[in-house]
Amino acid sequence: MSEFWLISAPGDQENLQALERMNTVTSKSNLSYNTKFSIPDFKVGTLDSLVGLSDELGKLDTFAESLIKRMAQSVVEVMEDAKGKVPENLLANGVDLTSFVTHFEWDMAKYPAKQPLVSVVDTLAKQLAQIETDLKSRTAAYNTLKTNLENLEKKSMGNLFTRTLSDIVSKEDFVLDSEYLITLLVIVPKPSYTQWQKTYESLSDMVVPRSTKLIAEDNEGGLFTVTLFRKVIEDFKTKAKENKFTVREFYYDEKEIKREREEMSRLLSDKKQQYQTSCVALKKGSSTFLDHKVKVTPLGTPDRPAAGQTDRERESEGEGEGPLLRWLKVNFSEAFIAWIHLKALRVFVESVLRYGLPVNFQAVLLQPHKKSSTKRLREVLNSVFRHLDQVAAASILDASVEIPGLQLNNQDYFPYVYFHIDLSLLD
Repeated sequence: MSEFWLISAPGDQENLQALERMNTVTSKSNLSYNTKFSIPDFKVGTLDSLVGLSDELGKLDTFAESLIKRMAQSVVEVMEDAKGKVPENLLANGVDLTSFVTHFEWDMAKYPAKQPLVSVVDTLAKQLAQIETDLKSRTAAYNTLKTNLENLEKKSMGNLFTRTLSDIVSKEDFVLDSEYLITLLVIVPKPSYTQWQKTYESLSDMVVPRSTKLIAEDNEGGLFTVTLFRKVIEDFKTKAKENKFTVREFYYDEKEIKREREEMSRLLSDKKQQYQTSCVALKKGSSTFLDHKVKVTPLGTPDRPAAGQTDRERESEGEGEGPLLRWLKVNFSEAFIAWIHLKALRVFVESVLRYGLPVNFQAVLLQPHKKSSTKRLREVLNSVFRHLDQVAAASILDASVEIPGLQLNNQDYFPYVYFHIDLSLLD
């Protein structure tokens, strides 16, 4: 399981023996794996200051957990088609999260224990706040990029009636720079191909004979060119509609087509630079995207790239760890480490408030072996530490009673200090 219970009990002889009993029972019953959780000796200060810190630490704990979950979800987006590899990118100091928690050691260099507790908490708070600020700015930039890219990709999806045609047609398909002639694009249903070939020249006066050419098709029909005199455009459109041929409003603008292709290519490049992705960069004239449901096949244009590129080829083009993924990995680690330090601080503060001075308690980390054993594990703990608080152990604590110095709801109040650590960050 990825769940941990962080508890503490007084460090006197009686309670150390109680901890030994707990270890023996939980081990024999295969309820949990238990390890000591080392917490340094902090400067206590006044009890009033500890009560205030208890409240602040509770809020910081919730904030830190929310932050690392958001960062973990961002890594999921980063990995895209490689989501199965996400856990191996969610590390703390280069090790998996479970190993970091079970082998936790306080970082004296980063958070000097000799400083007042208020200063240590302030350092952690500022660090987490800065990470969140950076996360917001980076994800906002990505979301803008993603939205712009999706908008362009949507234009390349769908059938011939709705999708952009700029990545299908070529300059050679049109009569350009003519004062009198113009080339139109007409969508013809597949069953009507023969009818089109027989009738298009007679749909209106001044249609250039043998000027039609099939340049692309999808599941429903084909895209044909036809050249005619400009003066008969409206008449041709009317007659085409009567025969269930659809004239697409498209006029070849080389500069606009080039701009659109360059914009798509730029956005894809920007996305690849920020993320580890298997998204293939758009190539000039490509008409296929990874998520397209409708495939449009250009015809008779050997200079265009083939649409049948394999997933392996796409992945090889998209591999590489970009700066945003690197930032997420580094700062996820930093945020997670800060979170577990906050848990240690909470255990210290609540233990002093609960058990009093001088500071003397033992913290233990329990990892329940399976979900079904948690109820039995709780019963064992309540039985072993019942003497610390008879009322709590008997579970008759009035839910309306507030416990001074403890920022826990009464459902989470036990005879011993207890905090929950859940590493299921992607659920």
